[in-house]
Amino acid sequence: MTAKGILGKKLGMTQVFTPEGIVIPVTVVEAGPNVVLQKKDLETDGYEAIQLGFGDKKENNAIKPEKGHAKKANATPKRYVKEFRVSSGEYEVGQELKADIFAEGEFVDVTGTSKGKGFQGAIKRHGQRIGPKSHGSHYHRSPGSMGAIVNRVFKGKKLPGHMGSETVTLQNLEVVKVDAEKNILLVKGSIPGAKNSFVKIQASIKK
Repeated sequence: MTAKGILGKKLGMTQVFTPEGIVIPVTVVEAGPNVVLQKKDLETDGYEAIQLGFGDKKENNAIKPEKGHAKKANATPKRYVKEFRVSSGEYEVGQELKADIFAEGEFVDVTGTSKGKGFQGAIKRHGQRIGPKSHGSHYHRSPGSMGAIVNRVFKGKKLPGHMGSETVTLQNLEVVKVDAEKNILLVKGSIPGAKNSFVKIQASIKK
């Protein structure tokens, strides 16, 4: 069970300097405010968790069940809703969570959707080797041999196809700075996704 977590939006990247003058690349994340939309417990649901919502959704874009669900927490419908497996007894429906649940020096796992690259060949998608570029060569960027098989291709064969737009988690990223007033987290290094994409941040499970 994760100790804590929050939903946020990736704003972009910048850099900060340590007192020793060392440059640290960081990702700026708008983390919160989040609203606890629902609590789940062992008796009713079979497990403990809380459901958080982030980012207001326009009333016209929200369906009736979403409005009713948010109304129970005295909140507006949210664009990004995720569950966190935590002890639900520590939270209340309608409670607001902000970036200051994390502190400088803590380690987090960040989950997001990687950038979509569309349909790509095996060279770019899987990093396969390029063939000879000299005259007479008929193999430059094609997938190559399918293997010594008849009438079918084995599952898992690395071939051209859709690249990116996958759920990716980066673990053990350090929180460099927390701005509680603006609900901003500076996380060391890069995180998955494009600018303004939603991310899920939770306390690192391996630290």
